[in-house]
Parts: sequence; structure tokens; C-alpha cells
Amino acid sequence: MASNSRVQAVSEPHQFWESLQSIACDCLFIDLAALEKLSTEEEAREPHPSAVIERIKRLRPMMGIVVIAANADVRKAVAYMKHGASTYITEPVDVDEMRLVLDEIQREWRQQCELAYLRERLWQGDTIDHVQTVSPLMKKVTENVRSVAPTKATVLLLGETGTGKSFTAKMIHRYSNRKDGPFISVHCGAIPDTLIESELFGHEKGAFTGAHRRKSGKFEMASSGTIFLDEIGTVTPSAQVKLLTVLQEGIYQRVGGETNLKADVRVIAASNGDLKQMCVDGLFRKDLYYRLNVFPITIPQLFERREDIPLFVDFFVNKFNQFNAKNIQGVHPDVMHALMQYDWPGNLRELENLLERAHILETTGQLTPESFPSELFERMEPVTEIAIDTSETLAAVRSKALAETERRYLKQLLLRNNGRINASAGEAGISTRQLNKLMHKYQLEKNAFKTSASPTK
Repeated sequence: MASNSRVQAVSEPHQFWESLQSIACDCLFIDLAALEKLSTEEEAREPHPSAVIERIKRLRPMMGIVVIAANADVRKAVAYMKHGASTYITEPVDVDEMRLVLDEIQREWRQQCELAYLRERLWQGDTIDHVQTVSPLMKKVTENVRSVAPTKATVLLLGETGTGKSFTAKMIHRYSNRKDGPFISVHCGAIPDTLIESELFGHEKGAFTGAHRRKSGKFEMASSGTIFLDEIGTVTPSAQVKLLTVLQEGIYQRVGGETNLKADVRVIAASNGDLKQMCVDGLFRKDLYYRLNVFPITIPQLFERREDIPLFVDFFVNKFNQFNAKNIQGVHPDVMHALMQYDWPGNLRELENLLERAHILETTGQLTPESFPSELFERMEPVTEIAIDTSETLAAVRSKALAETERRYLKQLLLRNNGRINASAGEAGISTRQLNKLMHKYQLEKNAFKTSASPTK
């Protein structure tokens, strides 16, 4: 271990959870018996590896977990590894083996950081412009981004998980006059309540147990740039008060400090919850909400902008070609048909993850149905063949084919627009009266599309 390393030892479960919340640890060495005791408490029955490992990972996602086990209990230790533990060492503990394990965990941590950095770089620079949009809803969002970016206004991004709020925040930063400054992203929901103020505003040495030195907070790191506060609705009431002071007066103090620090930052906040309703319920400060809600932008869900799916597919496939050293060109028509009909409860993030998995599995030059989960195709409306009767005239066959094409086009259009007549007519380039006549002709009811277009929860 490095000479400046610190070791914290605990013996009781309550001490373990308290230390995990208050002290940032790089690696946890835990005896198998203690881990089983924690597992039993977590499940209130026979020890189960997944529950306690998941709880530890929620508190410290990047922390290595090393199980210490006797030779006879190696199989149990491996079970914990299957659920997220990094590795195991056997008793009696050998110091050299411990050093090797720590070196390996640090090496894996650096690799994960490098991968995250490379992924982040692909979303920066000119690549951010490579994803275009044909969706009227997203064109409006883009117009709002370009309008507000050069100003000093605080922006509140609203939308479901996975719609691209972080991506939009980066666009605002890129087009702002602070683009040469840092962009600091903070996922407020991933930080324990006891640490949120320290993470945002920093702390002085001795401010609390484990504060062995002064630490700069995210606001200090974002000086002259932009800070993005994702899931702002999860912050504690005391942190809300400090955020309000930052927005109103432009100053803050480190935890345990008395010196006022200037907050030279542009604030962008985001939430997938209804902050206005949270104010009514007393869970979020109204004055802070009004300070954040200066320029709200709502990001549409993916099912509301289905016309953009082919563009995202091309973008992600090209992106994964760079990562995986493959040259896959596009997707099979059956795959695209399924992607266009799926409801996408996980939005853009779900699409990206699904395509990444398929890209890894694919062995041909195109993403085929075999590389996707079968569930994707279960709700897919089959592409119907148009029957051709050669005893009829060409004009009659052409008329039937045109009618079937019109019917299918209108169904997809109404599905995408959730049964909204004005929006569907506008996209089709016809009047609402013409659309209503065609719907009557093909016996299409708008209420049917309102139901079918609702995303799966």
C-alpha cells in the first residue's frame, strides 16, 4: 500500500454502514463471516450474496470489494464475486498477496476511468452535431438551446430518465460563452445525503469524521464554467438552502468553513420528477424551484420522436464501430421495423444499450434480428404482403396497393403522435379535414392510438 494510505477498521454492522457513507474508500477487505452476517441482516433469512453487494455498490460504485475466506469457504467467496465482489484472498492473509490485489484493483479502476473518458470524448467536439433531428419537438428543443446558451440564465431540463438531459446540458455549455471553462456534472441522486454538501461545496479539514484535509467542492471545480446538477430533486433540505444562496447571492461556504467563496458558475439543473408537485408536497423548496425554473426545457421521450430513431441507429453503430474495431453497416429491415414500433420505456439510453449489445454479438456486416432480444419482436406488427391478383387490371392493383400503403402510413403517423390530429396532419402535409376524411375511409380511431402509444412502465 502507498505510504499515504489510510486504513479504517470496524467490527459492528452499524459501524460498517456509517463508515461506508461518511468515508470515501478505494478498497474494502471484508471477512466472509462478516459479509454473511450483513447478508443475513439484509435479507432477514439465509445469507444471499446479491443483496448486500448491491447495497454496498449503491453507496460506493467504484470501490473494490475483496472477500477474505478460509480455503474451505472459497466456493462461498466465489458466489459473492459472481454478484459484484472484485476478488477474494485466503486466510491467513499474505501481505504480498494483498499488495498484488490492491494493484490489480487500482489498474481496473484506471481502465474504467479511461474508458469513461473516451466515451465522454465521443460526445464532445464536433461529434455532438452528428446526431441531427427531423422531429418537430426536438427542433424546438434545439432552438431553445441555441437561444439560451449565450445568456447567463439558469436552465432547468425536464424529462424522463434516458431522454438525453446530460447531452442537452453539454450542448448548452458548448454554445455558451463559458465553453472554454470546465463542465462539471454531478449526479445528485448517487451521492449519500451525508456527503452531498461536501461534494457540492467542499469541506475544511476536521469538518467531520474522515475530513483529514481541505477538499474543493464541485462548485469550486466548475469556476468560470458550467455545473450540471442532475436529479436535483433528490438533494437534502439543508443543501437546498445552500443552493438557493448560490443562485441568489452567488456565494457559498465550504462545510465547516466561514469564508465566503464566489460562485462563478453557470447552473444547469435536471429532474425526471415533477418538481412543482414536490413543492406542493413539501419535498422541495418553492423559492429554489422558481430560481431554477428561469428557462425550462422539456426533452421529449423517444416514443414521441420515433422519426429520429434511424438517425440515432446510424450514429450509435458508427460510434460502436470505433470502440469494437468492427465495420458494421446499418441494421436489417426487420430490426428497424421492430425498433420503430417498440415503446422505449428507457428512452435513448435503452436504445444505445440495446444497440451496443447487438454490436458486440453480431458476426455479420449488418445488425441482424439474432443479435437482439426476442422480446423486441414480440409486439411487432407483422409487415403484411399486399395480395396481387393478376386477373385484375394494373390500375386496380395499383389502387389497392396505394390504399394499403396510405393506411399503414397513417397508422404509423398517428401512433408516433399519440393520436394527435393537428400534429399528424402537419407532418403529413395535409389539412386536419383531409386527415379526418382519410381516417374515416380506413376506419382509424384516434383514441385507439392514444392507448397504444403510451409507453410501457
